[in-house]
Amino acid sequence: MAHHALASQESYNPNHLLDILLGKMQLKNDAALSRMLEVAPPVISKIRHHRLPVGASLLIRMHEVTGMSIRDLRDLMGDRRTKYRLSDAQGRPKPSEEKAGEPVASGNYAH
Repeated sequence: MAHHALASQESYNPNHLLDILLGKMQLKNDAALSRMLEVAPPVISKIRHHRLPVGASLLIRMHEVTGMSIRDLRDLMGDRRTKYRLSDAQGRPKPSEEKAGEPVASGNYAH
């Protein structure tokens, strides 16, 4: 059974978040929640069983549907991280974009 890294935090409990959303939106079950969030029902099940983290796009959708802040949604599931690490590769230019140490042109030219 594969667990994601966030699941190792003791306070992480996405079920609490999902249960709060069910109550706030007056929904009967996870199938209704998945319809409201426009995700497949197995996504909710995988989140409940700690096989899938609540991703950024799903958090944004929860925010859009409920009007709750992203911070509040993250707090409800016990995500207390204040910073996120980006991959070392993110933000670096691709090797094909570099020319022997020359800066890459920005593409902002006046005509």
